Amino acid sequence: MSVRELVVLGTASQVPTRHRNHNGYLLRWDGEGILFDPGEGTQRQMLRAGVAAHDLNRICVTHFHGDHALGLPGVIQRINLDQVPHEITAHYPKSGQRFFERLQYATPYRATVFITEGPVAGDGVLAQTPSYTLEARRLSHSVETYGYRIVEPDGRRMLPERLAAHGIKGPDVGRIQREGSLGGVPLDAVSEVRRGQRFAFVMDTRLCDGVYALAEGCDMLVIESTFLDEDEQLAVEHGHLTAGQAARVARDGGVRHLVLTHFSQRYTDPDEFERQARAAGYDGELTVAHDLLRVPVPKRR
Repeated sequence: MSVRELVVLGTASQVPTRHRNHNGYLLRWDGEGILFDPGEGTQRQMLRAGVAAHDLNRICVTHFHGDHALGLPGVIQRINLDQVPHEITAHYPKSGQRFFERLQYATPYRATVFITEGPVAGDGVLAQTPSYTLEARRLSHSVETYGYRIVEPDGRRMLPERLAAHGIKGPDVGRIQREGSLGGVPLDAVSEVRRGQRFAFVMDTRLCDGVYALAEGCDMLVIESTFLDEDEQLAVEHGHLTAGQAARVARDGGVRHLVLTHFSQRYTDPDEFERQARAAGYDGELTVAHDLLRVPVPKRR
């Protein structure tokens, strides 16, 4: 059975707290696992969440600040210790190549797995698989930063009442799907486009064109909301978003499920992030993330 869900491994901004680990997010997408921004302690959080090194197929790093990347040495060494048999690709800003190399070889270990490197040098498509296309967009932070977007190819939804009206049934249903028409009946007459699902991951950024492009039409948007709205000036100065700003991005982009995360240690009431997001006009599904939470990607409409 295909599974599409977000496994939250950590939600803290800058420093871990007693209740929040550094960042870490695993997206299960059918048979693949995409690990985003493994901060310090990610390997242990994976263990607590029931995520194995064998579950990983890609690692996507938005930028090389410590709370988003200091978990790389442990994760990479665990991949090697467990001798993961399949290809694992790492994406990260190309300008941070030296940081990736230092983190990958931070300490000596027996290398058994080759990590394919896929550095990001600009906006565009990074990878295409039968299940999804992985895209990147430049964000606005104090260092070069990219957000990531997963787009499933559109499919077709067969309409039983239209099939029946044209007398198409049994093996002929598969035939018209494969061939595009049957007995003069085009596929469009008995089906409709089934829009592919979309997921976006946005961390450490001010409002910018990249944020809106990544969020547009997403079924799930995982986005930083480091600050509350009363500290918007601090957010702008440090290259971050507030809860209200993140919610307005989701509202304007038609996001179905908004996941807020990456919280400053200065705040003790997580419910205030939800209150401010709702006050900003977002009325879709909303999750204020906490460590070890699992959030299903919304089912197709």
